[in-house]
Amino acid sequence: MSLALISADREAAAAVDPSDLISFDSLLSTEELALRNRVRTFVREDIKPNIAKWYEEARFPLEIVPELAKLGLLGMHLKGYGCAGGTAVEYGLAAAELEAGDSGIRTFVSVQGSLAMSAISKHGSEEQKQEWLPPMAAGEAIGCFGLTEPTAGSDPSAMTTFARRDGRDWVLNGTKRWIGLANVAHVAVIWAQTDTGVRGFVVPTGTPGFTATPIEPKLSMRASVQCEISLENLRLPAEAVLPNVAGLKGPFSCLNEARYGIAWGTMGAARDAFEDALAYSKERLQFGRPLAGYQLTQQKLVNMALEINKGFLLALHLGRLKDAGKLQPHQISVGKLNNCREAIDICREARTILGGNGITLEHSPLRHANNLESVRTYEGTDEIHTLILGQKLTGVGAFR
Repeated sequence: MSLALISADREAAAAVDPSDLISFDSLLSTEELALRNRVRTFVREDIKPNIAKWYEEARFPLEIVPELAKLGLLGMHLKGYGCAGGTAVEYGLAAAELEAGDSGIRTFVSVQGSLAMSAISKHGSEEQKQEWLPPMAAGEAIGCFGLTEPTAGSDPSAMTTFARRDGRDWVLNGTKRWIGLANVAHVAVIWAQTDTGVRGFVVPTGTPGFTATPIEPKLSMRASVQCEISLENLRLPAEAVLPNVAGLKGPFSCLNEARYGIAWGTMGAARDAFEDALAYSKERLQFGRPLAGYQLTQQKLVNMALEINKGFLLALHLGRLKDAGKLQPHQISVGKLNNCREAIDICREARTILGGNGITLEHSPLRHANNLESVRTYEGTDEIHTLILGQKLTGVGAFR
């Protein structure tokens, strides 16, 4: 690509990034910018015109799954088996653009790729990979990830779902809760206690004994679906177990993939809320002048923009570390804790600039803020990530 085209591309991107005070795009490669802009265009043309309706209807738009697959976003950080093999930074940039549309859209990509597909890719047999990864990358099969239970959220070691041996078979009984897209999934990765510790199982959702019931009504993540899964004497062959991992390190390795994406995604939501509030402040007149002309409004806008810039810099740093194979688990907690916390504050502050109009679905900040209540909770609450970082700083675990 010529220097003139690169410059034009960056100028075009800056025109739709009014929060960028630090020339963030200058830190990205041509390939990263191209991927980011492709996803941004998709979100602008296919998600934003429809998201208010999907959110109001409490419906995840399954019709966009093939489009997400065409963009290479399903399992995009995995290599082989039809996956795009993208970098960590490219995945992060895509996550930010998707969540600028809605957290529910980014969550689908995360559940599909960072959780379900990652579990099979990292820990599955070659037969399991060949069976499931290509159709999941192509959007022809949807996956879900069953770890959380009604009484085992932050403490997955307390799970009561149990898999017992019956001859060569496994028989599973238990309940999982807050499992994304389980009612439309074709395959579930289910984690269960066994006589020898926690194991993962690849479960076709048509297996007798598998029931997924959507959790309704919800005030958050309405353009997504979360379910309760019931497992009643669900019988699986020996080949269903993930053979290459035992213990909680299996699900935790997948959770860290998802947590990394959240550090980027939340900043996308924050940026979109900021842009909505900034545009409104320039048009809305009070006392004969635009809201943007008042010092208090400018203070709000500046504070929001500063945190967005810092949040993206943190996410990019984590991505570069991840691509270099140097990212540590506690560093992921820094990104998840900080960026979720700042993003929800930004969205709430953006709503105040919109006044009463901000409670309608015509504007995005309160929808984003509601969604971020869920994002802030799943993949580790503020409290859990605070304890992870506290242990890193002090050397003393304070979880119990």
